[in-house]
Amino acid sequence: METVLDWLRPDWFFDLSVVGDDYNRARYLNGLWMTVKLSVICILLSLGIGILGAAIQGAKSRALRVSVGFFVAFFRNTPPLVQLYFFYFAIGTILRITGENGLPQPLVSSFGWAIISLSLFAGALNIEIFRSGVEAVPKATIEAAEALGYTRLQIYRYIVLPLALRISMSALGTNLVNLVKTTTLAYAIAVPELLYVAAQIWSEDLNVREMMNVLLLSYVGIVAVLVWVLHRWEKALRFPGYGG
Repeated sequence: METVLDWLRPDWFFDLSVVGDDYNRARYLNGLWMTVKLSVICILLSLGIGILGAAIQGAKSRALRVSVGFFVAFFRNTPPLVQLYFFYFAIGTILRITGENGLPQPLVSSFGWAIISLSLFAGALNIEIFRSGVEAVPKATIEAAEALGYTRLQIYRYIVLPLALRISMSALGTNLVNLVKTTTLAYAIAVPELLYVAAQIWSEDLNVREMMNVLLLSYVGIVAVLVWVLHRWEKALRFPGYGG
């Protein structure tokens, strides 16, 4: 029978025996790589969506502004897991092709749907973050650029966007960190990321406690690297008068 003293053993908290098993170590590293790849792709796509959406929200066309507003409202006001299921089960069952064996095959893999769903979810939040940053840019700065002969596109590219990005860095960093943690939802559609692989290992080896420790340390490490990168990025963009 285990006692409280048994629970306080160092190996209870930090048993990384999965590293010593070649088969499980290979599965764990594949899951880690899948999580990193999913996170990086979703971060880049969500940033692109956020920048494009914020630019469209400042367009003259009311139809474009309303469309972006509807997009933001849809993805911001529904749970990301429901969105993931919607893409994978509702749209995924429609988008099918005929395979070589004559049977219908999915056009987009589960990994592809995870990228699409999570990128759109984080991108919708990034649109609002960038929009608030754009609105915080002083009007006098924009008027000065217009007086110098800058076009609307040049003003957005060279003046508004860099300043808005700097102003929005704090909120943007929080959203990107949350996006990395949200990638665990890909487990629900059988994407072999860290949580999915860890669940497979502990269901076979009955080492739930050890794998949960490994899983926790893994995500602490991934998020720590992301936070360090964001901090360096924020420091590189820093100049007096705009967000420190």
